[in-house]
Amino acid sequence: MDSDFGIARELSPLQQLRSQYRPELPPCLQGTTVRVELGDGTTVAKAGDAHIIARAFPHTLGQPLAHFLRATAKVPDAQIITEHPAIRVGIVFSGRQAPGGHNVVWGLYEALKVHNAKNTLLGFLGGSEGLFAQKTLEITDNVLQTYKNQGGFDLLGRTKDQIRTTEQVNAALKACMDLKLDGLIIIGGVTSNTDAAHLAEFFAEAKCPTKVVGVPVTINGDLKNQFVETNVGFDTTCKVNSQLISNTCTDALSAEKYYYFVRLMGRKHSHVALECTLQSHPNMVILGEEVTASKLTIFDITKQICDAVQARAEQDKNHGVILIPEGIVESIPELYALLKEIHGLLKEGVHADNISAKLSPWSSALFGFLPPFIKKQLLLHPESDDSAQLSQIETEKLLAYLVETEMNKRMKEGTYKGKKFNAICHFFGYQARGSLPSKFDCDYAYAMMTVKRWSQNSGSTTIGRPVIHPATVDLKGKAYELLRQNAQKFLMEDMYRNPGPLQYDGPGADAKAVSLCVEDQDYMGRIKKLQEYLDQVRTIVKPGCSQDVLKAALSVMASVTDVLSTISSSSTSGQQFA
Repeated sequence: MDSDFGIARELSPLQQLRSQYRPELPPCLQGTTVRVELGDGTTVAKAGDAHIIARAFPHTLGQPLAHFLRATAKVPDAQIITEHPAIRVGIVFSGRQAPGGHNVVWGLYEALKVHNAKNTLLGFLGGSEGLFAQKTLEITDNVLQTYKNQGGFDLLGRTKDQIRTTEQVNAALKACMDLKLDGLIIIGGVTSNTDAAHLAEFFAEAKCPTKVVGVPVTINGDLKNQFVETNVGFDTTCKVNSQLISNTCTDALSAEKYYYFVRLMGRKHSHVALECTLQSHPNMVILGEEVTASKLTIFDITKQICDAVQARAEQDKNHGVILIPEGIVESIPELYALLKEIHGLLKEGVHADNISAKLSPWSSALFGFLPPFIKKQLLLHPESDDSAQLSQIETEKLLAYLVETEMNKRMKEGTYKGKKFNAICHFFGYQARGSLPSKFDCDYAYAMMTVKRWSQNSGSTTIGRPVIHPATVDLKGKAYELLRQNAQKFLMEDMYRNPGPLQYDGPGADAKAVSLCVEDQDYMGRIKKLQEYLDQVRTIVKPGCSQDVLKAALSVMASVTDVLSTISSSSTSGQQFA
């Protein structure tokens, strides 16, 4: 299989055209001179957990933020770097494939060569397994020729998305030392960037000169914080899915006799489902975060959908489209409890055929109620991060089954007088994650925005350690507010919107995700503004200032400190460390 990596692809005319596109770089990354302003060190979102993270990351926590500056920026204490000694860098696809991954490789390669033609970029073949085995391919312009602006991870391939156990971490260290790497770039999602953070700390402890950088490439949209506004691959995935959903909406409106239950890939949280709803306007979406916040059971959700079907039938509308995030199974309390009990028994070595007999009475009753196809899927072994195999659990079919059962019951009782309920189920995910990347993802990946961060919650893995906590949909955020403002219209008025296929030129080519546009993303701008105010205070309150000025400053600062301390200590568990 190794001989298949890096070979030239046969490109279609559209792929050939896309391969010629030159991504746009932000002004601060253009040219060979690097201008950097080192800011304050980052802190944790919740002060009470600071000691946990400090113990786990004594060498790497609290590093200053690096602000890359454009040539015209006037920053007195900026570092200006003009000399770039030759370096060797390794890069590995560690997470699941997402559109734009190849452009991270391309952007890094060109940046290295621009700064020093003697720089070397080595790609590890076959993901983290290739890293451990030191299987490499030197990246050249010729190797990249048919992978520029293309989808997939097939340039280098991927296997297990983890660098976690003692043996794996030591193998990664040996590979970096043997290959004399100055840097290791790990491309992936939440799990991969957790591994990158721990690997950076391990390397620092071992005095290994290799610097570890994590790049947020995932379709899920859940690896973001104040400094990283979105992930490479999320834009493309939502646009591709939204077109498929919109086509489905048009079909539903044309036939007027089917309800489509569409499950969307995106892991536990519902960012993809929310964004696709805002782009395509289906009749209904069930967000996992809403289910968790309201503690909705599977029967509550079934009733919600049935009531919506009945309300639409009263307006002679016997069709509709309902979106369901794949992670909803872990948001429904009784199903999640059942899953955890099953996973515990599987870890104890209990065979799947004997699980039902070992369940607690409550879980056994729920398991017995579920249809056979869901029982089989719930018995699958969990992923490497202990989460369920969400892509294999057909919650859309479960909900369609339960809704159909309830609607037939209502029809028999005479409380529902619409047409017979008919459901068609789809699962969208694999269709999008191998797509040609959107213009946004091409540019974003090529510029290679990076992230290293840690969770405020001390979760555990196979060796027990803090982990990155995936970002949840913010139920107080502007994107969710926009959904709630339009939810009733979407439900009853068939306001279906079709954004069409991915556009690379003309109208729609530069469109950004709706959720990215409506949220206030100027976090660092506000930090700078605060620093300006603090500088003004230092200028005004100096030895020699009047007693009145000093008293006023002390009073105000004491009040501000009290308020900030209270807010910080009561931060929600869904927040993350920067």
